[in-house]
Amino acid sequence: MRILKQLLSVVAMCSAAFGAAASPAAPISGVEYQTLQTAQPTDTGKKIEVIEFFAYYCPHCNNLEPQLEAWVKKQGDNIVFKRVHVPRDESVLPQQKLFFTLEAMGLLPQYHKKVFNAMHVERNRLNRDEQVFDWVAANGIDRQKFIDTYRSFGVQAKVKRADGMMDSYKIDSWPTLIVDGRYQASPHLAASGMQGNPSETELQTAALQVMDFLVAKAKAEKK
Repeated sequence: MRILKQLLSVVAMCSAAFGAAASPAAPISGVEYQTLQTAQPTDTGKKIEVIEFFAYYCPHCNNLEPQLEAWVKKQGDNIVFKRVHVPRDESVLPQQKLFFTLEAMGLLPQYHKKVFNAMHVERNRLNRDEQVFDWVAANGIDRQKFIDTYRSFGVQAKVKRADGMMDSYKIDSWPTLIVDGRYQASPHLAASGMQGNPSETELQTAALQVMDFLVAKAKAEKK
């Protein structure tokens, strides 16, 4: 009987050790993600706010988009997803205003991926107002209505607010994702917890796994 108990004890210890090895470690603040020193206000109630800071010209943002779109769909009602097009210089301003105009007109879901395609597949730089206006007209959007919105105070205000949000959320690279106004994740940060030389796709997958953890963490903290 004593020998049987010893064997069972060894099996239990081995099983526990195997389980610990098989379970991935939880992401660590300061390694796979960052915790903002100053939390930013959210307006999404019990749902978790997720913000992507991105740019249309950015190839990494373009590459992340399919995985991110699937991730957002998987989250369903757990989150409220928002995007902010980051500023850079005068050549990027037309792209930034294009994004905020499409958003203001309720056309973003229909045209967001098409803008990425225009820039990264068709090689349309969209870095001048007239290029933007020609592109939207060619894609079936009312040119004059778009121009009126593009030049409106509302879009100007969103561009200015994006500048302020860059400072508030400590954004210095993109794509970057913010969870609940407190946690920052990105493929770049995910690399800190990975060994070897992971591919960009692997970094994106790892970043979205960190996002799963952060959404669950934020949701638990709201209770």
